[in-house]
Amino acid sequence: MSPSLPSPPQPPAATALPEEFLQALRTWQESRILLTAIELDVFTAVGAGTTSADVAQRLGLDPRGTDILLNAVAALGMLEKRDGTFRNGPVADRHLRAGAPHDLREALHHNAALWHRWTHLTEVVRTGQPAPRAGRDAKDDESFIAAMDMNASARAPLLVAALDLAGARRALDLGGGSGAYAIAFARAVPGLHVDIVDTPDVVPLTRRYVAQAGLADRIRVREGDLKGGEYGEGYDLVLLSAVCHMLGPEANADLLGRAARALGPGGRLVVQDYVLEADRTAPRPAALFAVNMLVNTHAGNNYTESDYAGWMRAAGLPDVRRIPLRAPTALVVGRKP
Repeated sequence: MSPSLPSPPQPPAATALPEEFLQALRTWQESRILLTAIELDVFTAVGAGTTSADVAQRLGLDPRGTDILLNAVAALGMLEKRDGTFRNGPVADRHLRAGAPHDLREALHHNAALWHRWTHLTEVVRTGQPAPRAGRDAKDDESFIAAMDMNASARAPLLVAALDLAGARRALDLGGGSGAYAIAFARAVPGLHVDIVDTPDVVPLTRRYVAQAGLADRIRVREGDLKGGEYGEGYDLVLLSAVCHMLGPEANADLLGRAARALGPGGRLVVQDYVLEADRTAPRPAALFAVNMLVNTHAGNNYTESDYAGWMRAAGLPDVRRIPLRAPTALVVGRKP
């Protein structure tokens, strides 16, 4: 019997990073390409079909840069290209050009603003201070409220379905922004009157949205401060939507206390927001959005059901329950005895 041969040397353990991880590191490229196309208003310039050279001329852009950008946008599916001519794809044609049936360009400019602030994330984590903010102007406010309206308009029907509004006569929407929830509530309950409270810079925009909805007779908009003051009394429902994540725990406890004092007997305080699970790593959108609050606020965060329940019970609302939505957010509802 011949002697056994030694085993061949084994290849070293694989050291390559998983492709999924590498792809996650590169996703910023796609985002930046689309945001640049929106900022430059490329989709309006493309229209029903044109060449990259014509787009560059219309927008005053570099021809080479424009051609490379449009090819990349086509690779991402927002443009279609045939015989050297670009045209808008279905999503761009509906949402991303002037005159589109559902023009969301103003709302999406808010994402571009967030991009610039998120580039400071490393330093934010080092220091605990939010990213530096350039001077905010009326255009920034319009983009922000348009972005909030885009989200709120999609979620408002879910809130109407989840909350039994029958019999409600007075509601208060604190930090109501565009008034999308107040508008949805008023349309769902013909006898309901809603007060919206927001900051002086937002109130003119809110009134414009309410007037466009034809509900100025039942929705009253007034200036107020979420960080102090009282809001009235006797309301059947008080809504805090996408507000609590901007504040720290102490400020939220104070805010929910003042909101609870505005309720009449049997009234409900409704918080709509991202609600984290107990270990704060899920759901994924909530954990990621907490980073947005780190970048943009001094004390904001996302919170757990237990956090909200504790603040509500301390505010005199012993009956607290969570209502899931078919959305990244959830409702936490406290009822006044």
